[in-house]
Amino acid sequence: TRLTMNMNYAELKRVMLATAGSAVLLLAASGCSPKNTAKTEVMPAIDAANMDTTVNPGDNFYLYANGSWLKNHPIPDEYSRYSAFEALGEENYKQLQTLMEEAAADKNAVAGSVKQKIRDFYNTGLDTVKIEQEGLTPVKAELDRISAIATIDEVKNLIATNHLTGAYPLFYFFGSSDEKNSNMVIAQLYQGGLGLPDRDYYLNNDQRSADIRNEYVKHIARMFGFLGYNEAEASLCATNVMQLETELAKISLTRKELRNPVANYNKTNLEGLQKIAPAMNWASYFNTLGLDKNTEVNVGQVSFFSGISSLLNKIPVDQWKNYLTWNLINDAASYLSSDFNQEHFAFYGTMLSGTTKQKPRWKRVLNETSGSLGEAVGQLYVEKYFPAQAKQRMIELVNNLKAALHERILNLAWMTDATKNEAIAKLDKINVKVGYPDKWIDYSSLVIGTDSYYENMKNARAFSVKRELDKIGKPVDRTEWGMTPQTINAYYSPNMNEIVFPAAI
Repeated sequence: TRLTMNMNYAELKRVMLATAGSAVLLLAASGCSPKNTAKTEVMPAIDAANMDTTVNPGDNFYLYANGSWLKNHPIPDEYSRYSAFEALGEENYKQLQTLMEEAAADKNAVAGSVKQKIRDFYNTGLDTVKIEQEGLTPVKAELDRISAIATIDEVKNLIATNHLTGAYPLFYFFGSSDEKNSNMVIAQLYQGGLGLPDRDYYLNNDQRSADIRNEYVKHIARMFGFLGYNEAEASLCATNVMQLETELAKISLTRKELRNPVANYNKTNLEGLQKIAPAMNWASYFNTLGLDKNTEVNVGQVSFFSGISSLLNKIPVDQWKNYLTWNLINDAASYLSSDFNQEHFAFYGTMLSGTTKQKPRWKRVLNETSGSLGEAVGQLYVEKYFPAQAKQRMIELVNNLKAALHERILNLAWMTDATKNEAIAKLDKINVKVGYPDKWIDYSSLVIGTDSYYENMKNARAFSVKRELDKIGKPVDRTEWGMTPQTINAYYSPNMNEIVFPAAI
């Protein structure tokens, strides 16, 4: 539920989850552990022991096919859902834990190397004694900057600065391929700014939504209390945040509306953007992000950006300061002392998702390290767990899949010969990526130290944002991957016409 707070929208948009059918295919193909490919028995695609044949398949085919597996795999306390993917994930955790602990213990890692960066990121995350002692120190400078804001222009400037460091109050800004020219990367603006997962949480009238809103306001107030606000002040701040986010929800498009590709494609330039949302100084915003004034930009939701322009004109500066403070502490909670961390989990983990137990610290820090230093961790993962023969097996499987699809297209009665030729041409052009990138991300400019877990996270995010911004206005790099090698998943990208199988799957 907090994915959007920890990942910029460019990453969200690029990472496309595999379909259930693809997952079945991948699970069937992944019968051997990469580390011991030659020795491990290949498991069958369908295991009858997972079925419940006492169920009539005509009544409930899902339980017929999966009933025994479900009975034998109750949802663990630290999960809100559990499936074969989570089961695979647990095996992946064991591999990554071994890798991380080896890196964490390496006192001789060369300064600036990926192993040094992994070591220091992971170790600062596990150093809970220091994190508790620091309290609010990691975010004090940012809190002071918000507190010093006196004008709406300073609000706008801070929003731009936050976007540059990978925090996204109000809306998202990122670079991705042009939907009508997939060879070029252009700037993209997309609605955002909400602390709850979706606009409907703010606007629906059912009892569950009302209860969530009530608990959300209490949660925000408690977080402000940790900052030193008294009960009345914290309650007022929470009310202000909720009112502002509700206004954002009112101008946000629904999920159904967001699925309309035509309606969400509105390419313009700086001048056109200024007309859509005149209250924002877009020239200053572009300048802060280091973008040329001639940069093309797709405004995903025109009505939303017109709406935030109106909100910038009418909402008082102090209310914006409450909102920016909330965004800061909500975003930072997982990297701060246990009062922030536990309260964050109590709402987002338990209240929203039903998870009764937080993952152990090492898993959480492992996830952050793997996410922040994706291909750095990927290099060590591939070296340790993904031999050449594992990659070759997957390439053979994909080639067989393409051959089967080719035959199926030829035998389709509802396609004309001309259409079949076009379909086969597209099939032949599908780019297949297996295991890991041919060219790794260069992390040499990313500074990861031993002083602060929060600072390491901020540096990693800013590094990622800069990489994304640097692509805008340039040709798409078709060698890049949208997932890391250690990810248990796979995806097909229609813009790139490529199918990607990371090493871990």
